[in-house]
Amino acid sequence: MSGTPLDGELRADCARCVGLCCVAPAFAASADFALDKPAGQPCPNLRPDSRCGIHDQLRERGFPGCTVFDCFGAGQRVTAAFAGGDWRDDPATAAAMFATFTAQRPLHELLWYLTEAVALTPDGPLRDELRDAVRRTRRLTAGSPDELRTVDPDAYRGQVNPLLARAGEQARAGHDGVDHRGAMLLGADLRRAYLIGANLRGACLVGADLRGADLRAADVTGADLRGADLRGADLRGTLFLHQSQLDAARGDRSTRLPAALRHPGHWSPLTLTPVRRPRPPGRDGARRRGR
Repeated sequence: MSGTPLDGELRADCARCVGLCCVAPAFAASADFALDKPAGQPCPNLRPDSRCGIHDQLRERGFPGCTVFDCFGAGQRVTAAFAGGDWRDDPATAAAMFATFTAQRPLHELLWYLTEAVALTPDGPLRDELRDAVRRTRRLTAGSPDELRTVDPDAYRGQVNPLLARAGEQARAGHDGVDHRGAMLLGADLRRAYLIGANLRGACLVGADLRGADLRAADVTGADLRGADLRGADLRGTLFLHQSQLDAARGDRSTRLPAALRHPGHWSPLTLTPVRRPRPPGRDGARRRGR
């Protein structure tokens, strides 16, 4: 989480779940998953105790997508809602659990973003609206399995996203950052880019070279950072940055992170090559020296 401690209810606890993320979603064979898996079918790596049989070798075995998936606490919430029942015991229970998880997971993700937005936003009308949205979303997540299965997560996300966008705009105010919202920046060369206060909501940054880039106060809501090179980048104060985005990227110990986030274990050791800090756009070296 970028700026506030992660709420316990929004932190995945696999020990209290029955492996729902390994069964309910569909996987498509790709760079992220080594095989096709239909929705509702257990992954062949799932053990009877609901643990992954290759957890320590997921990246090496072709399942990096599993290492960056986050249910935001929905898995244990659904398991508890079924009183610890196991989808393996009854097909009807399985179908109900999977449908509930499919609705609950995006609601928990939205609740994470809203909680973060409240922490970023000063007292005022917008913060009041965000708090009201948090309360509404909590009520939805607390619904019964039957109630949750009637929720349309996409429609609800459409109601909440404008609030989150406004929170991001307010937090970026005064930085005059570039607008790359939804931009296709696949493999882009953004080395040492000045991205302070940038709008990167929904941007595709897969494989982008962001070495030495300054991303402070940039809004990265939903930005795809798979394989992006963050070595030497400054992400302190980056808005709506989630641990799973870092887990999907590359970096090293020179990557500066918010205090609440960690350097992923697969990142490389410290790079010794110095990286110059980016300059604000429109300011060349002569102007910076006062000439």
